[in-house]
Amino acid sequence: MNQNEQTAKILLAEDDTDMRRFLVKALQNAGFEVISYDNGMSAYQRLREEPFQLLLTDIVMPEMDGIELARRAAELDPDIKIMFITGFAAVALNSDSAAPKHAKVLSKPIHLRDLVNEVQKMLAAA
Repeated sequence: MNQNEQTAKILLAEDDTDMRRFLVKALQNAGFEVISYDNGMSAYQRLREEPFQLLLTDIVMPEMDGIELARRAAELDPDIKIMFITGFAAVALNSDSAAPKHAKVLSKPIHLRDLVNEVQKMLAAA
């Protein structure tokens, strides 16, 4: 990371508490600033308040699912990078889904090193 590059801010929406803690810790250890929520609605409210470089979201969540959250996030900020983490990759990849086309999908179970690598790659691709 070069010196003038700010720490990327990641918004994480994941309703599984253990998984959320696990992801936050891995991303913080990799040098990212992470704000996390356990549902899509709260995450969306936060997105409206400040910009994030990356939205990392589960797909199946209460209140607002990850696809709806991603769609709204892309409306708020067309430049935001979107990554789904899911045990239901087929759902996300369904061509009829409303998920933003540039979104990346990682399937659970996920290795932290792979997640961090994918996040770094995605953020590096300006």
